[in-house]
Amino acid sequence: MKEEKLSYYVNKASELNNSLFDNKIRVAILSSFTLNGLAETIQVKCAEKKIQCFTYVGNYNQYNQDILNPQSDLYKFKPDLTFLFIDTRALLKELFHHPHSISVGERKTLVTEKTNEVSILATKFSDTIKSKLVLANFSIPTFSPYGISENKTDFGFHRMLNEINNNIADRFSKSDSVYVYDFDKFVTKFGEKNVFDYKQFFFGDMKISIDYIPYLASEMISYVIGYLGISKKCIVLDLDNTLWGGIVGEDGFNGIKLGPEPPGNAFLEFQKTLLSFHQRGIILAINSKNNYDDAIEVIREHPYMQLREDNFASLKINWNDKVSNLKEIASEINIGLDSIVFFDDDPINREYVRVNLPQVETVELPKDPSEFTNVLQHLNEFSILKITQEDQRRGKMYAEQRNRSDLEKSAPSLEEFLQQLDVKVSIKNANDFTIPRISQLTLKTNQFNLTTKRYQESDIKKFVQDSSYLVGCAQVEDKFGDNGITGVFIVDKKNPKEWHLDTFLLSCRVMGREVEKGILNYIINKAKESGAQKIRAEFIPTQKNKPVEDFLPNCGFTKESDSWVYSVNLPFEIPNYITVSAE
Repeated sequence: MKEEKLSYYVNKASELNNSLFDNKIRVAILSSFTLNGLAETIQVKCAEKKIQCFTYVGNYNQYNQDILNPQSDLYKFKPDLTFLFIDTRALLKELFHHPHSISVGERKTLVTEKTNEVSILATKFSDTIKSKLVLANFSIPTFSPYGISENKTDFGFHRMLNEINNNIADRFSKSDSVYVYDFDKFVTKFGEKNVFDYKQFFFGDMKISIDYIPYLASEMISYVIGYLGISKKCIVLDLDNTLWGGIVGEDGFNGIKLGPEPPGNAFLEFQKTLLSFHQRGIILAINSKNNYDDAIEVIREHPYMQLREDNFASLKINWNDKVSNLKEIASEINIGLDSIVFFDDDPINREYVRVNLPQVETVELPKDPSEFTNVLQHLNEFSILKITQEDQRRGKMYAEQRNRSDLEKSAPSLEEFLQQLDVKVSIKNANDFTIPRISQLTLKTNQFNLTTKRYQESDIKKFVQDSSYLVGCAQVEDKFGDNGITGVFIVDKKNPKEWHLDTFLLSCRVMGREVEKGILNYIINKAKESGAQKIRAEFIPTQKNKPVEDFLPNCGFTKESDSWVYSVNLPFEIPNYITVSAE
């Protein structure tokens, strides 16, 4: 993807006025070399996504002092997200040019020492402050002092650096506070000769060319999106000339371009990449002006079709306009329009959607379909800090949701539909397995969320370790399948007589089935068992959480000043079609 020049972002940063943005983040940048312009570029790219970004840039090559001094300006700034770039020359010093001046055994010892050196620094940082640290790994130069004999050398220069990178990745693979950014792959992607400019290096110790700072900033924005929990959930796709070449209504089943030969192989590759996104948890849907029978035949029966009917949570194949269909898709899947990314080859349709639904991310597709995969792979809208098992199963869950929708349409009443669903709610404790999902739901859930408080994994772990909190989640199943962990509650029990409902939320995936009453009933019973007399809760309204506005009064809570209170001695009933169990 083509980027603007660095000067554009520096100038734009001076004009920013972010006072109206709801999302805010504090970003620190530490490095062993000159990184001028990265902070300004991140600020502008954040603003483009309606995020207010405050930045701190450490002094030149002062990252050690910043991290090791608990009174440093870095810690006074209190970053949410910190990026640390240490270049390979700074890591190895003289041995960068003369790695073979020491023995094989000494090189192996050096790898262990450098791994520990970087790891201790990262751990010190995460122990000092509640901030996510993004640690860039080390670029492996194509040059070797041993030239073509490099791979004939026992534990050579490249092997050393590979080992350090692998060690650091392994060291922090399970950390929820330190993330390793693959800077070496960034250099590979854009080319060492492009990213590292000797003239700029000699002039100002710039290890990343100013032309590639904006590209680096784009990759850093992925961490911002993941931290804030504002990643997109759904890709909505056109069909003709988007998922396959040609127009099925005119060219027919056998005439469309889709297969291993050009030009059909470009669409085949695009579909394969979409399927990989689907398998990691991105919802797919169709929005196509087409004859339904023609299009569905291709989806169901074409031998080279990678995406089948069960891969789509919604199929709008009709002659309605794209805006109306997008609204229906969002309603049917029960997600916000701002969770959707729209792909359509037609520039007129794209502009129509941009004008009428600006909250939808409409991708500017190039005319050449061979570029579609590249565009998809470079989107950072789907970035999350950890992919959970729930994410991996999401595609299957939304296919099952279509079956529920079909049952609801055929049932004579809502109550009859719910009776047939056979809903089972399993209350689960917060543990190493469920904590990542609990955090993810607090970061992403907007509609059925009483307080919309956002908690990182480290926050949830602290609640769990504190006996004055009750933290749990709910897994919801029915006759069509497992909806996964879709409910979360955090209860403050510091006042033993009056519990406080800090967080109570439900994924949009299971809204409308009164699952929330089953979860609340569990909390009420736990309060009774402990001797608590009341449960206090707040509803903090936002632009998106209107669906939960009446939940508390409808469940018997009464208003007291700015909060709602429930007496646990009052009878509380849950619908007879819901079965609740607990660990």
